[in-house]
Amino acid sequence: MFRLLHIEFIKLWNNRASRVLILSYFILLTSIALVAAIKFDIGPIQFHLADQGIFNFPYIWHFNTFITGIFKLFLAIVIVSMMSNEYSNKTIKQNLIDGLSKKEFILSKFLTVVSFALISTLFVFVVSLILGMGYSDYTEISIIFSDLEFLAAYFVKLVGFFSFCLFLGILVKRSAFALGFLILWQVFEAFVRGMIRWKLFDAETTDTIMGYFPLNAMWNLLKEPFSRLNAVQSAVKQMGEQLNLNYHVHWYEILIVLGWTAIFIFSSYALLKKRDL
Repeated sequence: MFRLLHIEFIKLWNNRASRVLILSYFILLTSIALVAAIKFDIGPIQFHLADQGIFNFPYIWHFNTFITGIFKLFLAIVIVSMMSNEYSNKTIKQNLIDGLSKKEFILSKFLTVVSFALISTLFVFVVSLILGMGYSDYTEISIIFSDLEFLAAYFVKLVGFFSFCLFLGILVKRSAFALGFLILWQVFEAFVRGMIRWKLFDAETTDTIMGYFPLNAMWNLLKEPFSRLNAVQSAVKQMGEQLNLNYHVHWYEILIVLGWTAIFIFSSYALLKKRDL
């Protein structure tokens, strides 16, 4: 297992574009700390974003995992490029000639996907912990380590998304087309949602059905955190309304994404096994 991972990381690190994208990704994850420095004045009102509670425990786990999830496209590019390079440089054929089985080849790619997701999750955990200890109003141990379910959901979301990208990289063979297909699939899911809502069901039933589609399932793991902010809640109450949203991570949502992950990895192996390389 470690031998396979070692081979993959050597390939990635020796590729300048992949190296730049990976470093850029982690620099962007770190840059979330800069949010704490945002200050501006609106007349007599002084606004400091860190004072709005976004770095309070345990809310920070939800906020940071949601925001950093936006940057996952950087590693998605690395993953589809990784597969594209295997075909264009014919390293996939050479690996198989050197004794690596197709099963081991797919396993090495999946281990890379899991490694990216795990490292990203640990990175977000450390950054969030540092920011929380510096800005949170609540620093009791029981509060700090509550709601870590959002980190688990973040990890599962990344594994699912990267597995989808791996499948597209194997299916299409060209990174640009694979990323284009990813965008088209997002448009397709949005179109299906619109048609179901328009012709068939109400909003709640439509959301339930769309929760079984891969990208929507991944999105559902981490709901938007902004409506949890006290400022938003207060504004809504002043308007005479009330927000009763469920932000929790549900076990069945995790199972759906894990199911899609298994489908993508198995399909990748089936494609590779069928093809004459």
